[in-house]
Amino acid sequence: MAAIFDMDGLLFDTDPVLWVESMYEVAKAHGIDISTDLLRHTKGLRIYEVTEFWNERFGWHDAARAQMIAEDIIDDIIARTIRKGKIMPGVLPLLEDFTQHQVHLGVATSSPARMVHQLLDHFALSTYFKAICSADTCVQGKPHPEVYLQCASALNALPWKCVAFEDSVNGMIAAKAARMILVAVPERTQINSSKFGLADQVLSSLEDFSYADYIRLLEA
Repeated sequence: MAAIFDMDGLLFDTDPVLWVESMYEVAKAHGIDISTDLLRHTKGLRIYEVTEFWNERFGWHDAARAQMIAEDIIDDIIARTIRKGKIMPGVLPLLEDFTQHQVHLGVATSSPARMVHQLLDHFALSTYFKAICSADTCVQGKPHPEVYLQCASALNALPWKCVAFEDSVNGMIAAKAARMILVAVPERTQINSSKFGLADQVLSSLEDFSYADYIRLLEA
């Protein structure tokens, strides 16, 4: 039995506000004028893809600069999350519930690997997870299912026997494309959105989910 979690916005309240703050501030420090429209255009991309897009958009022709800016953003978002972030409601009780029932747990995220490990360590969640997979190691990011398939393989679990937890539409599509059962926990303003129609269950919080619900979904 396995359960796989996204990270940003699902385990921690890091998405999207802190990422937007970070990209604005780091871009400004590098003398780059980033508009809201430009950020909207790159929403859902991995951070290295975002800065590579800036590289092309602004005509730098400098891959090293794009890489450096991405690393600065990662440093900044880690610091902001440690300073301002918190574990989302219901996360710890659910992880404990799953652990007690010997459900193997994984993380499948588009966030950079070093950010994932630092935040999981800082918030004392690392020991719950047997597999931590980042899109850093994937050719394709979400909504491609690659990171979810990697995580299922690392957990030695069949994808269709995994329950995935996501807060974003791209993440939902990725998990469903991997043939997983999907529990969506969107922002409260999106709880009734038809965008999450692919989900097997939609929750307002992980506080509303338990091991009993997990078994019910697997046996449905």
